[in-house]
Amino acid sequence: MPLSRAEAEKRLQADRRGPDLYQTPMSDPIHIFIDADACPVKDEVYRVAERYRLPVHVVANAWLNVPRDPLIERVVVPAGPDVADDWIAERAGPSSIVITADIPLASRCVKAGAEVIGPTGRAFTEASIGMALATRNLMEDLRGAGEMTRGPKPFAPRDRSTFLSALDLAVNRLKRAGHGAP
Repeated sequence: MPLSRAEAEKRLQADRRGPDLYQTPMSDPIHIFIDADACPVKDEVYRVAERYRLPVHVVANAWLNVPRDPLIERVVVPAGPDVADDWIAERAGPSSIVITADIPLASRCVKAGAEVIGPTGRAFTEASIGMALATRNLMEDLRGAGEMTRGPKPFAPRDRSTFLSALDLAVNRLKRAGHGAP
């Protein structure tokens, strides 16, 4: 059955506007996971999560002080190699944002479809994670062979700003993809 002129015009207008983000039913809620050991941007994550009303899981193998907010969960995992990483990787998926400087954990989470951001604002993607892993492994091999290598650059105020921008972009990218607050 052909559309009336008014209906055709209405559909054309809707196509020009694109998807209405506020009318689209949300799929999985967005969750933020922080690999909290030595993470210098926890406070920034809390502020962004509060603005968007997103749950945050602060994961470490020791007790950490976190704000008293029902959206912030402290997760203390048993001590052991990669226990916190395993906890995060098992839960990360397409509606997740993972904050970590751990390259192997970043790789696992990228493969699970999560948005992954380093504390300096570096986004780990399918296109970049292979090189990041290769560089990490090379540096580890060099250190194992006795080579003196420099560690990461000191965390700078500009890194904090870059991180905030990257986190905001990740949240908005997931919202556009149909994910939202619980």
